[in-house]
Amino acid sequence: MNDAALKPDIRDIVVDEVLPHAPETIWKVLTNGELIGRWLMAPTGFEPVVGKQFTFQTKAAGEWDGTIHCQVIEAVPNERLAYAWKGGHETNVGYGSRLDTVVTWTLARVATGTRLRLVHSGFVMPRNEGALKIMGEGWKKVVQTVGSIAGEQED
Repeated sequence: MNDAALKPDIRDIVVDEVLPHAPETIWKVLTNGELIGRWLMAPTGFEPVVGKQFTFQTKAAGEWDGTIHCQVIEAVPNERLAYAWKGGHETNVGYGSRLDTVVTWTLARVATGTRLRLVHSGFVMPRNEGALKIMGEGWKKVVQTVGSIAGEQED
């Protein structure tokens, strides 16, 4: 058996969009708890500070109580925000299966606004196949909503 056969199949979600807003405006939408609640879920305890732990609450399933445990692992204002995203339970199959991933937002100023790149990495196949599919579609909508909320902030 070769090394490739022993390595798990890891997948990422990537959404890359140019939004017609300044990086500072996008950063505010990504790091303000009240605004995060509008494009994703209301966080509990979030601050864009490395080491800060926070949670999101979603629908419970099986042995999982629906809590997503996160920790900020990188925060460079107006440029990059990354946090660990862990949830689910080992005994669940499909929705609520064990998830140990990282969400990274990268902002880059471009002539027409900000290139916003979201990478949600670390989905282990086949265990996280359902989460990859559902969240892959969800993150596309989230990025568009971030852009809409950013537009409101500039008014």
